[in-house]
Order: sequence, then C-alpha cells, then structure tokens
Amino acid sequence: MSELTTLARPYAVAVFKAAKETGKTQEWADTLEFLKAVMANPLMEQAAADPKAGKDKFVANFLDLCKGHVAAEGENFVRLLASNGRLGLVGTIADMFAEFRAEEEGYVDVDVITAYPLEANEETNLNALVEKWMSRKGRLHVTVDESLIAGLILRAGGRVVDASIRGQLQRLAKRLSN
Repeated sequence: MSELTTLARPYAVAVFKAAKETGKTQEWADTLEFLKAVMANPLMEQAAADPKAGKDKFVANFLDLCKGHVAAEGENFVRLLASNGRLGLVGTIADMFAEFRAEEEGYVDVDVITAYPLEANEETNLNALVEKWMSRKGRLHVTVDESLIAGLILRAGGRVVDASIRGQLQRLAKRLSN
C-alpha cells in the first residue's frame, strides 16, 4: 500500500495544484471519482495491465467510455497515466486528492457504518461529536450494515472507532480465548 501511495503522490499533488489554480477542484474531484469507479471494475483493471493490449487502442476505448464524464484536462491526465503505465493508480490518486481537498477546505471525510439508518438529529449530533473529536468539520458518508447488530463504526483521518455490538463481541471472544 505504501508503494502505491509513493507512486501516486506526485500525480495527486500535480492534479490538486492544477485544480486549485484553475478553481476546478469540484470538477477534478468528480472526474477522479468517476475514473476510480471505472478502474474498480476487475475487467477494466485487467485490460489496463494487459501487455498484449495496444496501449493506444485501450486509451481510445477507455476515453470513449468516459465521454461526457471527463473534460479535456481529464482526458490528457488519462493519457499521461496510461503512457506511464500508471492508470491502475487512479483510485489511490482520487483518494489522495480528496484528502488534500479536505485539508485545504478544513473538513474531514468520515465513513460511518451503522446498523440502522441514522435519523436527522442523530446525524447532526454525530457531526458535532466528530467536529469536537477531530477539531474540523466532518463530512459524513453513512452506510448501513445490519451485521453490526447495533452501534456504529467511524473511520476518519486514519482513526477508527468501533462502537458496534459485533466489534464488542469479537473483542470479548478474543479475550476469552486468550
């Protein structure tokens, strides 16, 4: 993972710098998230890494698939990544870009996994708690996972808080087995 970060960092820094200079951080964020979603498909990742596939033909087909979702600058970025054999890094680049943007704009992205959907007042209270905990405004991304039984898991800025019943049961089982 650290190798991917090392390889992706120069691209992420360059894109973020260019996005800030042109005032297109939202456009670039959308572009990178779209490219990340496309490359998350195992078949696409396999095709990008296939040395038998013609690089130019693959890039042309890839960009054709991205029509309407990627601006000219994004297309040039895809060409650059493909020519350097780094198209597989686009997910890491997108994540790093999001981190740079969050830092610049003074918020932190928080992944919240809950056993049940949150009500509006619960989300407001959770956001206040995150702001106090992280000393920055939180941007919550809530997903529901009923296997948690009850409670929630928070992931923010490299920190994880597991306040779920499933997590408590796993920790109890581990203590009992030792």
